[in-house]
Amino acid sequence: MSETFTSEHNSAVITRFYEAFSRLDAEAMAACYSEDVVFSDPVFGELHGRDAGDMWRMLTSRARDFSVVFDHVRADATTGAAHWVATYLFSQTGRTVVNDIQARFVFRDGKICEHHDQFDLWRWARQALGTRGLLLGWTPLLRAKVRRQATEGLSKFRQAR
Repeated sequence: MSETFTSEHNSAVITRFYEAFSRLDAEAMAACYSEDVVFSDPVFGELHGRDAGDMWRMLTSRARDFSVVFDHVRADATTGAAHWVATYLFSQTGRTVVNDIQARFVFRDGKICEHHDQFDLWRWARQALGTRGLLLGWTPLLRAKVRRQATEGLSKFRQAR
């Protein structure tokens, strides 16, 4: 039977997650997740379990000129939300990206079992890819290519570990 955790506990988990992210501490981030976590965002699609933690391990290990700020953390006994903004250098193009993200969480047994990030992929593509992102960032073709490259990058990262 699942133990019920308070809104304060779940808010603290979200805060701990983003504080770890600001330190680029992917292990502490992954420790906030349940083993069977489901993560989703517009770039990686849906990831399950260890893949979600490995995504953060990959992203934090490659982060350049990185900062994250977060606010509007709120939670109840089962769900939560936060707003966060990541600023970083996109390594493939050398362009600076400021990604504004809304996060939703579901908690079970004091850990995050679902984490869903939403952001404007076209806005991201315009920043990360420049003119190509501006012209094609809204198209399903570019979106599929971005997702394919992200999942291939994650797969290569996992193989190299």
